Amino acid sequence: MRLWPLFFAIYLCLPAPAVRAELPDAPQPQASGKQTPPAPPAPPSRESLPHINQREADQSDDQDNPAVFLHHLIADRIWISGQANFIFQAHTPFHSPYAGTNSFQSRVETTALSRVLTLYTGVKLARWTEFIFDAEEAGGKGLSQALGMAGFVNLDVVRNPSLGQGVYAARYFIHQTFPLTADRIEEQPNPFYLQESIPRRRIEFTMGKMGLVDFFDNNSVGSDSHLQFTNWAIDNNGAYDYAANTRGYTVAAILSYSGPKFEARFGEALMPTVANGTNLEADLRTARAENLELEWKPQWFQGLDTRIRPLAYLNHANMGDYGQAIAGFLNGDDKLPDITLYRHQGTLKQGFGLNIEQALPANVRVFMRAGWNEGHHESFAYTEMNSTLAFGFELPGDAWGRKLDQIGSAFETGGISNKHRQYLALGGLGFILGDGNLNYGREEVSETYYNLHVISGLYMAAQLSFVNNPGYNRDRGPVIVPGVRAHVDF
Repeated sequence: MRLWPLFFAIYLCLPAPAVRAELPDAPQPQASGKQTPPAPPAPPSRESLPHINQREADQSDDQDNPAVFLHHLIADRIWISGQANFIFQAHTPFHSPYAGTNSFQSRVETTALSRVLTLYTGVKLARWTEFIFDAEEAGGKGLSQALGMAGFVNLDVVRNPSLGQGVYAARYFIHQTFPLTADRIEEQPNPFYLQESIPRRRIEFTMGKMGLVDFFDNNSVGSDSHLQFTNWAIDNNGAYDYAANTRGYTVAAILSYSGPKFEARFGEALMPTVANGTNLEADLRTARAENLELEWKPQWFQGLDTRIRPLAYLNHANMGDYGQAIAGFLNGDDKLPDITLYRHQGTLKQGFGLNIEQALPANVRVFMRAGWNEGHHESFAYTEMNSTLAFGFELPGDAWGRKLDQIGSAFETGGISNKHRQYLALGGLGFILGDGNLNYGREEVSETYYNLHVISGLYMAAQLSFVNNPGYNRDRGPVIVPGVRAHVDF
């Protein structure tokens, strides 16, 4: 970790790549003093969009006026923008004959208000080299301190209720593009990619602090808690135990290839030192995460876009074993099953995912996610889930004359392994779950929202979530969670 400043200093001293003659810059916008504004660039095709998590990119200004994005890019070199996201949720009382340390509270809760404020900045160091730095502040709280549900209802909530508030560096990374062709695609600059046109075929290298789901497991329907769904298991693959600290960030290096019909990306990332921990383990010999995602882009249905993204990952970390924790309790060695007593550095945990999205007529989009990970070792970084299936849709407001509004609805069902459920049933605690007992059933969540474009970058949304068997427990629930969201880009 101490070598990062040296790497950055070396990178700053590198000469600019000599590619301007072969790949000329995209036309620049005219001076603002002109009476006749320039024609906006053509909106990008979906295949040209960089693979970033839209819940963080927040490209939510007027989509029919791409010139709005150029207001954030100063002199074609420096990017400055920001966002604020506020989510208020409550829930009605529900059936609960018992509860444990990590249970979702059965009494009425009406004071859960979360906020995430982000300042996005970026600078072009050279023609195809960019440095991104984002500062963030997250505060407020979620229902029941974000405990008791694997598919929790608010993705903006910090997963560790004891973590202090304050401004922190969310991301800082170098992004380098290596053009493989002179053929270019018009692009709208955004907080993670400052180019106005990109090579149709290219290799990209990204290194620094980031969220892995800024680049992996994305789709255009369910990846954005600021403008779309807010559930953990709908916006992300609940079985993707991706490397991250408590706030959802890690230090990683990602190498990717992008072409018209196929893409591939591989990432190596640091794991947290303990489950749901704030610190990252810097020794790659004992702890790390490998992530590989492929992407095919056929056009099977009436020539409309299809995206198929298989994903595989392998985590190496100081993880505990559910079987050993259960045996320690049954043998009388421990008063309760405690997986933290049976952690072993270098333990392996692998998983797989499938992410599909399909465009339909009338600008309707649908998606499906499926995921699985081995359930012998503890859930470590994201949530306590070993299998998942989710699907949903997004409908724009064109049909009723509100083209910037949208309606979305999705359903997800998640499960855990036999060892994981036995551990919880005997009274063991995970970092999110633990009712003290368990009558197992798959956790089922659904969410529906209406997102209203108010003016410029301001959006308001109403949402309704339904959770059956919270924490995989048939003895508790169901839970009804209404909510309201306010989001602004600037």
